[in-house]
Order: sequence, then C-alpha cells, then structure tokens
Amino acid sequence: MKYTDNALNIITTKSYKGIGRAWIIKNLKGNESVERIVSLLNTNSKQDELVTIDDFEFNKKQIEKQIEKFEESCDGVVAIGDNDFPKYRGTVKDSERPIFLFYKGDLSLLDIENGNITVIGLLNPDETIEIREQKIVSEIVRNGITIISGLAFGCDSIAHKQALNGGKTIAILPSPLNNIMPAKNKGLAFEIVEDGGLLITEYYNEHKSAMDLSSRYKDRDRLQALFCDAIILAASYAQNSAEKWKIFDQKLDSGARLAMGFAKDYNIPRAVMYDQNIDINNPMFDLNRQLIAEQRDITILTQKSLEFIINKVKYNNNNKTEHQTTLFG
Repeated sequence: MKYTDNALNIITTKSYKGIGRAWIIKNLKGNESVERIVSLLNTNSKQDELVTIDDFEFNKKQIEKQIEKFEESCDGVVAIGDNDFPKYRGTVKDSERPIFLFYKGDLSLLDIENGNITVIGLLNPDETIEIREQKIVSEIVRNGITIISGLAFGCDSIAHKQALNGGKTIAILPSPLNNIMPAKNKGLAFEIVEDGGLLITEYYNEHKSAMDLSSRYKDRDRLQALFCDAIILAASYAQNSAEKWKIFDQKLDSGARLAMGFAKDYNIPRAVMYDQNIDINNPMFDLNRQLIAEQRDITILTQKSLEFIINKVKYNNNNKTEHQTTLFG
C-alpha cells in the first residue's frame, strides 16, 4: 500500500478531539513536522490534555497498523500536501474540502485535467428510466469522459455498468475499502477496478452508529459533487413524494437530492433527465420537476443540451489551469 508520512500525520491529526476538516485546512498545508503539528494542536485547538510528541507518534503508529490491515483491498492513501492529492472542482468551503482519500485503482482519474461527469438517481428506476440513462451515459463515455457515481443500487449501478462498456468510472463509497457498501455490489466494485476505474473513500474504520453511517452517506454525496465538472440527475423522488403519492412501502432516496444541493453550492453545472410529455405524472421524477421549477440554472437534457455539456467539459478540461475554473460562465 502506498502512503506518505505526511498522509499519516494528517489522518492522525484528524483523530484528535474537535479537529475537523476546516481546522486542518486552516492550520496545515501538508508536510509539516510532527513537532509543528503538536504545537498547533496545543495552541490552536481545545484539547483536554496537553498533546506530547510521544502521544502523537503513538497514535500515528496505531493508525498505521489499522490501515495496513486492509492492504489487499486498498492501493494507498493520499492527503493534502501530497503531490498526487487530487484537486476539487468548484467553490468549496473549508469544512467540506477533502483532506485525505483512500483509493483502489487509477487515482489519476480524479486529476483536474480529466473530464468527469457525475450521474446519480434513485434506487428503483423503472425500465424506461434505465434505458434513457444508459443512452446518456453511453454518449458521455463515447466522448472520453469519466463517469462518477456512488455504487448504490438503481441509477448509480446503471451508470457504472454502462460506463464499463468502453469507458472509465469512479465509485465513491461511504465505507472502508475492505467493506464495500452495498455488499451486493462488491462484484461491481471489483469490475470497476479491473477495467481501469477507481474506488475512493474517506474512511478506514467502520461506522459507529446509524447516525454516523448517515453522515458518511452525506459525505459521499458531497464528494460526488466536488470531483465532477457537471452532474446529471437521472430521476429521483422528492422529500414530499411519500405523502404526495402515498408511497409508504419503500425507502425514498435522499442522496440524489443532497448531491444536487452540494453541486449548487459549489457552482457545479447541473442537469436533469426530464420529458414533460411522458414524465409529468411519474413520482420518480418529482425531484427533477422540483429543481426545474425552483431554479433557473438547471439544464433539461436533450440531445442538443447533452452535446453542449459534453463539449463544455471537454473544452474546459483541456484548458484548465486551476481548480477555481467555473464552467458555463
């Protein structure tokens, strides 16, 4: 497994009480000495007890042992300050910027110069939605653009599987790489890596509670937005769909809604799959309709608008020099 001493220092720092992404982004650039990090922990954070260098080194060694236990399932970890740590897209506040990533596969797919489009949606799409989504993904990968999704059932799996027909895909996980979630998509995860794709996660330990797992899914949704150049919603229920349509026998999706919200916050271009003539009474398009009605910066996918998105992603990534580049400006 590949990792630097810097990556171990960043992960160890994050393990201390009250230390989050925003604190690390504010105080560390990467490659600081342990002495410097310990000094910052003691002066710029609220630790219950004084942190010593020996304390830090001990915790660091424990984390290294924990990480090395899943060496077979993980190729490495990168952190801020490492040369190959990927840059995010859009405008992202410090508390939501990634500070380290565990990966398996081709990490270069996250490079700022690589064109990435996220395709997401609900867990139980009907056959018509599946066919339409497959056509969209097929056109994207035909143009050499990488597909990002979250390895969930339904629209995520459709996106990944279609991308594997001649293209590359990235799966972002809410779990450690030695415990793929959902477990039934473990085979798909292996196939993604075997075909030159990538798996990434921010986690090396198991979730502690249902609330913790819910938070990890939210973090997964945020990464789907900040590592893409555009995001496409195939279909999704809205928050009020259960009450509106009396759908009480299944879990309605929130991940797509969260990812689209993050993309809006980050100024990532957003598009939805929607045809007024055939989708108007389908509850699976409630979120699509809601986004179209509420927000002017939503693109409704047509053959022409999809071509425009693809060309913009290709053009901007060929000319991109820094992560602040804004598409469709």
